[in-house]
Amino acid sequence: MGVIITTQQREFFLPRAVNAAIRAGAAILDVYPDKTNYQVDYKADQSPITLADRRAHEVIKAHLSQTRMPILSEEGREMQYFERKGWDLFWMVDPLDGTREFIKGNNEFTVNIALISDNRPVMGIIYVPYFRKLYFSEKGFGSFVREDIAPDHESALTYREIYEGAKELPLFPEANSPLKIAISRSHNNEATFERIESFRKLYPDAELVEQGSSYKFCLLAEGSIDYYPRTSNTYEWDTAAGEVILSEAGGVTKALPDMAKFAYNKESLLNPNFVCRGRAIKDIDI
Repeated sequence: MGVIITTQQREFFLPRAVNAAIRAGAAILDVYPDKTNYQVDYKADQSPITLADRRAHEVIKAHLSQTRMPILSEEGREMQYFERKGWDLFWMVDPLDGTREFIKGNNEFTVNIALISDNRPVMGIIYVPYFRKLYFSEKGFGSFVREDIAPDHESALTYREIYEGAKELPLFPEANSPLKIAISRSHNNEATFERIESFRKLYPDAELVEQGSSYKFCLLAEGSIDYYPRTSNTYEWDTAAGEVILSEAGGVTKALPDMAKFAYNKESLLNPNFVCRGRAIKDIDI
């Protein structure tokens, strides 16, 4: 039957995750102005990690530990499949998504926290600290955005306060004219542009919008962009929060090449290639 998340649990989990994200955003922005102190290292897959990644991870870990649930974080210790395969409810975290964008100084980086139940995301929080924007979703209850949420080391918003002044997504329910295609700033390849060309056979006027990090999912949920193909490596923590935020805003995320649903907590945490479509064009099968 699966895990049933009660109203009481929702009202407990959401504030912990939101406040963890906002506090992590504050830790990230403490580091951001001083490029001489980024302490950049490279992981086995050659992706960068900075002091900001590490500090954000520690902040989130400390705050989410209040929930007494496991945490699977990009910057945590490597978790073997036999340790986690039986988890039915846990947190999936990317403390700083868009580390390359952080290093480049273009402000397009996020904090991603998702609650995973029976290997599907049921709650998603994406905080964009530089832009002071908070996106959040609870499965079955819609997706929302709050603006002017300042990074705060002591953030302690209640469940009611999180929803106060929130705008339901999408903000723009009609398709853009011309349609807008989001692409990564740092991770495109030949297959990306082949898929874009296939899309442009149907919509020749479609415009490209370069955008870093999981913020692309937020813009899709808003309706600011319509389509996002990804044909280079991502991991489950890159997409979990964004997928549920987009889904609850009426959009879809589909795995390539068979347009299957995403799965989480797999033996390999590497995602398949995928495409995302906003609500206005969710039925276009490209």
